[in-house]
Amino acid sequence: MRVCIFGAGAIGGYIAVELASAGHEVCVIARGAHLRAIRERGLTLKIEGGERVARVAASDDPGAFGAQDFVVCALKAHQAYESAAAFAPLLGQETAVLTAMNGIPWWYFYKAGGAFEDRRLQSVDPGDRQWRAIGPQRAIGCVVEPACEVVEPGVIVHHKFKRLILGEPDGIRSARLERLSAALTEAGIEAPIRDDIRWNIWLKLWGNVCFNPIGALTGATIDALVRDPALRALCRAMMLETKQVNEALGVNIPEDMIERRFEAAGSIGAHKMSMLQDVERGRSLEIDALVTAVQELGRLTRVPTPMLDIVLALVQERGRNAGLYAPLGTRAAAA
Repeated sequence: MRVCIFGAGAIGGYIAVELASAGHEVCVIARGAHLRAIRERGLTLKIEGGERVARVAASDDPGAFGAQDFVVCALKAHQAYESAAAFAPLLGQETAVLTAMNGIPWWYFYKAGGAFEDRRLQSVDPGDRQWRAIGPQRAIGCVVEPACEVVEPGVIVHHKFKRLILGEPDGIRSARLERLSAALTEAGIEAPIRDDIRWNIWLKLWGNVCFNPIGALTGATIDALVRDPALRALCRAMMLETKQVNEALGVNIPEDMIERRFEAAGSIGAHKMSMLQDVERGRSLEIDALVTAVQELGRLTRVPTPMLDIVLALVQERGRNAGLYAPLGTRAAAA
């Protein structure tokens, strides 16, 4: 199976090493020092007390590789938007694209049914850039659970969890979906198939919509967000607003899952959420797919989101002041 990992960072690199170690033909798109290290020494994965090194083809130019069976998009949502046109050399007639990213995906309303069928989301895909360049018919949904980290160029550490939840936008068990799930499973990555991937997308988003921006604003680790009564109450309020939005879209998740999200978050310990890590490292912030999209969907369904609106305004201003955020469509195209 030919697979290109577009964005061989923490998650993409983990997937790349596991698939390459299982015998698949894997290439990766990376850049900078990370790319140089992969070319010189291979891609190293430290996992379960051991170490695996995969020698994979690597480039910062997708044109270096031909059409693939699967492309795994492991970029952050704003990076994927900026890079949409660069996917073209990798896309053959039957190529599928696994969107292994957090937040509301750009293809959300593709084959969703109902009044919003095929509606485009301007918060995550202004101008329909990904919809037109990649095509929603290629998309396979994915909810990413592994906790991984790039600790130095070319070296990835796997901390916890091995599950990628997969699903077609229309909920069918397609041949391509089963093929991908089987390949990932054989490579040691849990890859269950769900008939309503949007349910799982929203469940994970309940945590990301609040833990990430509040962490970025306060500097608090995830265990502190759960432990502090005031911060926990704010997180719960944002989760409840998000729940009302997903219910207005026909996705129903039991309210007791909120407490489960808190328990799961607390079990991770003193972990800095990705948005806080990006603030500290001076990297662009992934605000729109995690928070702005929920606001857009709330307005679309006429569901008020007052607490989310306040936190969103604050974290956007924090990002702008640090030079780390601008709404999609106003950024320069990726090099």
